[in-house]
Amino acid sequence: MSNFFNEMYDGGKVREPYARLEGWTRAMPAELRQMKQAEAEALFRRIGITFAVYGEGGDPDRLIPFDMFPRVFTQFEWRKLERGIKQRARALNAFLLDVYGRGEIVRAGKIPARLVYQNEAFERAVTGFVPPRGIYSHIVGIDLVRTGPDEFFVLEDNCRTPSGVSYMLENREIMMRMFPALFRESRIEPVDGYADALRRTLASVAPAKCDRDPTIAILTPGHFNSAYYEHSFLADLMGVELVEGADLFVEGGFVWMRTTEGPKKLDVIYRRIDDSFLDPLCFRPDSMLGVPGLMDVYRSGGVTITSAPGAGVADDKAIYTFVPEMIRFYLGEEPLLQNVPTWQCGKADDKKYVLEHLPELVVKEVHGSGGYGMLVGPKATKDQIEHFRLKIEEDPGNYIAQPTLALSTTPTFVEEGIAPRHVDLRPYCLVGENIELVPGGLTRVALTDGSLVVNSSQGGGVKDTWVLAE
Repeated sequence: MSNFFNEMYDGGKVREPYARLEGWTRAMPAELRQMKQAEAEALFRRIGITFAVYGEGGDPDRLIPFDMFPRVFTQFEWRKLERGIKQRARALNAFLLDVYGRGEIVRAGKIPARLVYQNEAFERAVTGFVPPRGIYSHIVGIDLVRTGPDEFFVLEDNCRTPSGVSYMLENREIMMRMFPALFRESRIEPVDGYADALRRTLASVAPAKCDRDPTIAILTPGHFNSAYYEHSFLADLMGVELVEGADLFVEGGFVWMRTTEGPKKLDVIYRRIDDSFLDPLCFRPDSMLGVPGLMDVYRSGGVTITSAPGAGVADDKAIYTFVPEMIRFYLGEEPLLQNVPTWQCGKADDKKYVLEHLPELVVKEVHGSGGYGMLVGPKATKDQIEHFRLKIEEDPGNYIAQPTLALSTTPTFVEEGIAPRHVDLRPYCLVGENIELVPGGLTRVALTDGSLVVNSSQGGGVKDTWVLAE
C-alpha cells in the first residue's frame, strides 16, 4: 500500500488534521472497539437505516457497513473542494439550459451533437422549456477521489437524484452519540443544516404560478425501493409530505395532493423516481409510479420538478469528459477540479489505445452505475479482459476507459485492528437561488484489502466525514 497517499500518515508522521485521532485510537482497546462497532450497528438497525447507497439496488434490508474511523479534511482543503464543486454545478446547469435551448456549445463544435441529442437521457419533452431560475439540476452529487496531498479528481457527476445523504447525516449522528468527548475536543463543522438548506433550495425554485409559500413534497416509488428510508427520512427532516404517484392528480393546470382534509395544491416535487416513470402520458405508458398529465403542468409553470426531467444528459459518462470544456465555455474560467483522464472508445484512436492497454485500465459502461458493467484491468482475469475486448469491439460508443488511479487511503477498523483502505467522497451541492454545500459528504470505503471498488454493492462501507473548523 506504500504507493498510495495515506491521508493520516505522511512519512510515518501523523498529518495535522488527524492529530487528535491518534490518541483516540490508542486509548481504544480491541474489546472496546468491537463493543462500539456492535453498538453502531444496533443503532443503525434500530433507526431502520437499511439502504443501498447511491441507488445501487440489492437487498433493501441490508445494512451498509459503517466504519467508526472518521475521515478528516482541513478547512483549507474543504474550501478548495467547495469552490471547485460549486463551479462544476454552475457549468453543468448552464449546459443543460443551453442544450434544451439554442445548443450553442454544440454549434460551437465543443461537444458532438450525437452525444447530446442521441443520448437516451435527453428528453425531447422539455426542449425549449426554461425551468424556474433556469436550473435543471438542483441536487448535484460530485464523486471525488484523492491521489495526493493536493490532488483531487472528479470521478463522475450525478445530476438526477444522487442518494446517500441520509448516511452522511446518520453517520454523524451516531458518531456524536457514541463518542461525545471526541467531538468536544475537536472543532468539527456541522452537517445537520442540510435539511434546512435543501428545503430553502426547493422553495427558491417555486413555479411561476405559485403566489404563496410553496407546498413541497417528496415523490417516492414506494417502500419497496432501496432508498425508501432516505425518502422518508428527508421528508421528516424537512417537514414536508412523502407521496407516491397514486396520492397525486392533475386538475385545472395544477398538481393536487390527496389529503384527509381534501385536495391540496402542490408547488414543488422533489422526485426520487426516474424520468421514464414520471408521467405515463408523456413517457412510459405502463408506469404506475407517476402522475398522468404531470408534464403538461410542469411545462405550463404550474409545478416545479426537482431535479428537472432531462437533467440526466449532463451526468452521462461520455458527456463527463467535456465538463472542463463547459466550464471554459459558459463561465470563462479554468476548471478548479480536474477530471480523471478518459478515453472514449467511440473515437477510433482512443479505442485502439484502450484495446492495447486493457490490463492497465478501468473500463466503464457509459450508462453503468454501482460498480457493475465495469472492468478493473489490473484485478481482472484474462477471460474477463477478453470478454470486455469483445464488448468494446461490438459497441465502442458504449464504453469509456480511465487509468487505474492510486486512490488515497484512510485508517479503517478491520478485524486485525487498524489498516489503510481506499476511499472516495460524494459531497452534495444544492443549486437554487443560491448554491449551498454543507461541509462534509459521504465517504465510501473499500473494506476489502487492496480493493479500489468502494461501491456498497461490491462490499464497500461508509464513514463519517469531518471538516475541521478554523
